[in-house]
This record gives sequence, C-alpha cells and structure tokens, in this order.
Amino acid sequence: MMGVEAPNFQSKLIDGSEFELYQLTENNLVLIDFWGSWCGPCRADNPKLVELYKEFHGRKFEEFTDFEIVSVAIETKESAWKNAIKQDQLSWPYHIGQMDRFSSPIATQYGVKEIPTTYLVSKGGRIAGVNMTFEQLKSYLEARIANK
Repeated sequence: MMGVEAPNFQSKLIDGSEFELYQLTENNLVLIDFWGSWCGPCRADNPKLVELYKEFHGRKFEEFTDFEIVSVAIETKESAWKNAIKQDQLSWPYHIGQMDRFSSPIATQYGVKEIPTTYLVSKGGRIAGVNMTFEQLKSYLEARIANK
C-alpha cells in the first residue's frame, strides 16, 4: 500500500462537524489511527500517540504544514468511545466513531481487520507508512523538521 493514494472518506467528527480526509491531507502529514475503547493494545498505545502529538503538532516542517492525528474508533458503544477519549486524554480534534465495528465504511475502505492499525498519509494523500512503530514515526517526523 505504500505510495498508493489513501482512500478519501467523509464523516462526522465527535463534535458533529463534517470532516473530509483530503481536506486535511492537502497540506498536512496525517496519522490515521484505527483503535477501540475495548482494545487493550490500543489503549496501551494511546499515551505514546498523545506524546507524539504533543511533540510534533505545531512544529515547522519542510514538506508539509503540520502533523495531525485522525482517530477512527471501531466501536459498538458511543459512551465507551467518548469515555476512552477523555480518560486517555486524546487531545486532537479529529475523532470519528464507527459503531459498526469492522463492517463500518471507513474500516472496510481501508481493509482494517484488526486494531490497532495505522496509516501514515503524506501531504497530497499518499500512504507513507502502514503500522509503523512509534520509533519509526518519530524518526520520520524528526527527519522532516525544518531548520534542524
């Protein structure tokens, strides 16, 4: 999947606003994180995601404007999803809840069969990485910081 165009999708965010992936990837590097409130490994990864976001969101990069995270929750209970976001302090604004679990439209579009699953989407909407480790993500971002 590396280098191929990431499937575009539209959805409502947790705050009710409309979201389209391609509007965000037009100028930004975006990590799409498929996760679930009920998924132990996902919840264990969340502090690392929070750390990555704090470290790199708002930095100046050479190839793109900013680093963003889009969380796509594979869920059945909206309340569990919203509670997990609060508990894990997922501070970024892009949260999408898919209440049909793995048969939800976005999970199906991306072929997600297990979570956690991540896609790094570069500026312009191409897939730059799939299921990268946090060390790989950090290295990727550090290498692209402007005026090192």
